[in-house]
Amino acid sequence: MYKRAEITKTKKDFWTAFGQYMKPVPSAEGGRVNWQNYKTHVGQVFFRMKAERGYASIGIEINHKDTEIQELVFEQFETFKKILHGTLGEEWDWQLHAQDEYGKVVSKIEKRIGGVNVMERDTWPEIISFLKPRIIALDEFWSNVKPAFEDFL
Repeated sequence: MYKRAEITKTKKDFWTAFGQYMKPVPSAEGGRVNWQNYKTHVGQVFFRMKAERGYASIGIEINHKDTEIQELVFEQFETFKKILHGTLGEEWDWQLHAQDEYGKVVSKIEKRIGGVNVMERDTWPEIISFLKPRIIALDEFWSNVKPAFEDFL
């Protein structure tokens, strides 16, 4: 069993390592980006990456408190589903009105892998290899469709 302080430190170390690994990678528009804390600059739309004990995930999260607006934003993403999956080179899981770990209603478009553990440094390369191409692809997708969401929200 891991102690809370150990978990916190290890996760911090992982995200620092991920950030250093991604630092030289420019955004789709050629600029610098803080990959581990990617900002969409559209309210209530977030790109989330997680590295946990047992899985890693990356996804788009819509967490508007009004579930009807959340659904409209989700539907807006659905209009770009073929572009998203084409850019990613794979299909992701779409969940309208799921609950996050705090019980809040969110909608998600995500991809997960199991069999990795952020607490085991020897799985970090696998986690990074999973996250890196997907966050880069999300950035490329977002650079193409973001204007539709800026006007929408």
